[in-house]
Amino acid sequence: VQLVESGGGLVQPGGSLRLSCTVSGITFSNHDMSWIRQVPGKEVEWVAGITSPPSLFRTTSYAESVKGRFTISRDNAKETLYLQMNSLKPEDTAMYYCASRPNYCPLPWGLTREYNDWGQGTQVTVS
Repeated sequence: VQLVESGGGLVQPGGSLRLSCTVSGITFSNHDMSWIRQVPGKEVEWVAGITSPPSLFRTTSYAESVKGRFTISRDNAKETLYLQMNSLKPEDTAMYYCASRPNYCPLPWGLTREYNDWGQGTQVTVS
C-alpha cells in the first residue's frame, strides 16, 4: 500500500495551496479518505474527510478550524485525493497526511487510530 502526498510548500498568509495524494495497493473506491495534520510536539489533528461512493452520494466533513476555507475532493478513476486550501493562516502550518479507512465506517472522522494506511506527509508552511 502506498499513499503519496504532494503539493505542499511555503505560502504567504491568505494564499492557497492544493495538496494531492495518489493511492496504490488498495481499492481506492472502497475506502473513505481523510486529510490529517500534525505540528511537531502536538497531537495529530483531523482536518477533512470524504466518503467513498460515487459523487452523487459522496459526503464530506471538515474540522471547524478549516470549514469554509478548505475543500476535500477525490477522483476515484485517478485514485487520487485532493485538498484545496484557501485563505491560509499561519496556524495551518503543519505536516499534512492523507489516510484511509474502510468505507461505511460508523466511527467519528476524527478517530485517527481507525485509519489503516497513511502517507509520508507533505509540509505546509504559512509565513
